[in-house]
Formats: sequence, structure tokens, C-alpha cells
Amino acid sequence: MQDLGGGSPVVLLAGFGLSHTVWDRQVRVLTGAGRRAVCVDLRGTGGSDKPLGGYGVERLAADVEAVLDALGLDRVALVGWSFGGQVGFRLAAAGRVERLVLVTSNGVRASRSEAFPFGAPADAVEPRLVEAEHADRLAARRATVASGFRPPAPAHVVDHLVQVQLAMPSWAAVASYRSYLRSDLSHLLDEVRVPVVQVMGADDPVMPLRGAAWLQERLADGRLVVLEGCGHYPMFEVPDAFDAALLDALP
Repeated sequence: MQDLGGGSPVVLLAGFGLSHTVWDRQVRVLTGAGRRAVCVDLRGTGGSDKPLGGYGVERLAADVEAVLDALGLDRVALVGWSFGGQVGFRLAAAGRVERLVLVTSNGVRASRSEAFPFGAPADAVEPRLVEAEHADRLAARRATVASGFRPPAPAHVVDHLVQVQLAMPSWAAVASYRSYLRSDLSHLLDEVRVPVVQVMGADDPVMPLRGAAWLQERLADGRLVVLEGCGHYPMFEVPDAFDAALLDALP
């Protein structure tokens, strides 16, 4: 975890396998704007514990709630990127969030279902990811990270993100793949009444824009921001535009 600055708190949750280190620039921007930046490493990532189990969205959200309780924080502005967006959505439904910013995430699903006809089915994606993880963890992580960028993927950024992600052991990655791809939080839509801002990449190969539009139609208070020339990693692909969108999304 990283807790810096003063003022109103902003909690940041990173994407799959990543940690507080990916928010370096945003911590600087937020604290420079007079905000308190609290970056929480989800279970299995960064400096957090890496047990054999407990990687469901409910458990991960409970972990973050425990951190908020320990810091004496009640309702916070929360920024959830990718898998972190699902955890953030669960926290918003639980009443711990006053404003939710979903970064390249729709918060409720990461795979196709009958009700959510976007993306690939989990049964088509999960086995391939798990097999690759078990066969060659290093190559699998590099391929997965690189596939999220709008081509061409910048080699130095991919190198950095892979190194950060390798702090997540294989058992945590496999469990988190399952959780990310098979969780369905759409039943919580009516419970999320706070403002929700989605910041999406126009060329995101992971999270389709049609899914973002689907969510907007169902939110009580939603707004969609699309960043041009951007894939799944806006904080690295279009950092100036992302920082501006982030500051504009926060109360």
C-alpha cells in the first residue's frame, strides 16, 4: 500500500497482477492537486500477501474495506483500473464509495454472457491463459501485457509492467484469471447509485466500447469518457489526456 498527500482521499486499485507502482504519475498529479492518494495492492500483488486462495471479487473487496477501516476512511472516491474496476464496483454497491472512476473497465463483467454479449466467452479465454501460465510464466505474462496496448506496444513499458506483474505468483494469477473472467456483478447495478465515470480507450482490445455503452444505459448516474489513440493502458499510452480525465472525474 502507498498513502501520500493530504486532502480528500482517492483510493486507486490497479489492474490484473499490477500494484501501486503503476500509479506513480497519478500519485504525483493527485497530491499536487491537493488530494490524498491511497494505492492499495490487491491480494496476490505488489507488497500484499499472496496466499493460495481468496481471490474472488467479494474477498478482494473485503480486503480493501479492511484497509479503509484501518485508515479511518468511510466513503471515498475510488479509481479502479481493469480488474480493479470490478473490485471497485463491488465496494460502490456496498456503500463505501462516494464516486467511482472505472478505467478501461465496465465494472460488472469481463467476458461474454447471454445478458452481456460483448467480448469473448470465459470458456474460450481462461483455459488458454492458464495453460500458458503453467507452460512458460514469463512468456505468458509478456504476451498478455503486450496484447492490451494499441499497437505497437512500447517495449520499455511492457518490460516495466511485466516486472511489476511477476510479483504475482502463478497460483494467484490462475485464481485471479478465473475471478476476473467469470465474475458477474450485473445484479448489483441497482445498488450503485453514486456517480460513475468510465474512462475508456478508443482502441482497447481487452474491454470493448460497446460494453461501456451497455453499462451507461443501466447506471443511475453515469458518464463515459473515451480517450483517442489509446488501448487498455491509458496512464502509459496517453498520460496527459488520462490525467486530465481523472482530475475532471473526481469531486
